[in-house]
Amino acid sequence: MMRPSLNDLAAFAAVAGHHSFRKAADAMGVSRSALSHTISGLERKLGIRLLNRTTRSVSLTAAGAQLLERLDPVLQDLDQALDALSDVRGAPRGVLRINANKSGAEFLLNQVVPRFLDLHPEVELDLVSEGRLIDIVEHGFDAGVRLLEAVPRDMVAVKFGGDIRFIAVAAPSYLQNCEPPQTPDDLQAHACIRQRLPSGKRYRWEFSRHGAEVTIDVPGTLTLDDNDLLVQAAAAGHGIAYVPEPVARARLASGQLVTVLDPWCPPIPGLALYYPRNRHMPATLRAFIDVMKTAGKSGG
Repeated sequence: MMRPSLNDLAAFAAVAGHHSFRKAADAMGVSRSALSHTISGLERKLGIRLLNRTTRSVSLTAAGAQLLERLDPVLQDLDQALDALSDVRGAPRGVLRINANKSGAEFLLNQVVPRFLDLHPEVELDLVSEGRLIDIVEHGFDAGVRLLEAVPRDMVAVKFGGDIRFIAVAAPSYLQNCEPPQTPDDLQAHACIRQRLPSGKRYRWEFSRHGAEVTIDVPGTLTLDDNDLLVQAAAAGHGIAYVPEPVARARLASGQLVTVLDPWCPPIPGLALYYPRNRHMPATLRAFIDVMKTAGKSGG
């Protein structure tokens, strides 16, 4: 039996972890055909099939599962050893992949990324903006960024950027023709601009006052899938929108929008960077978190 290379074994672990040649190839930065060739070569060297392949899925054979169980700790130990070298050199290097929602990516790009890249020029930062909540481990990311309330419970979360408010806004011209809502239930009599989430579901507006929480599937004939578009539509007088306060701040300051239901829109915990609890933290991610905490707005 020919002894496989470390690259062969790492490629196998990537495909097994992603359950997909395409996703693993994207994460590794290689072509799907090259990765498939590597796995086929590994199976020939070992003389045994490791993966069951169909046109739609990839699964482990019994031998593949046994190899992966032994291989995962070895690769994690190797990552730790390489990170230890980074500590000795005093300069993290390599690729850091972070998956963030749009607001998180914008905050990091403005407040954290410039200083991080200045301090760590040997790190390649891959910051992916994505609306839907994904499994960061399965998709090959070192960390994710979402609102704290959306972070999976098995992850370690590091707050940053402070609290945030979701607010209900409308154009003065819209409110001239109707009575402003005083409670969330009053929205049933208004034109509301609804939001479609990346998952495909329609967002239900959430309000809270004195410990009482209200969730409403508001009425409306216009549905959009972007906060900036929601604010634009509200400013044009199409109805009431419910958006993160920073998105509407400029139009509120100019008078194009006003808020309604303010007492029902308290601050909530804002953004958090999160990473797997039971995996070794790469030196690149540790360095990024250190810079993020010095941005002046981390909730730690």
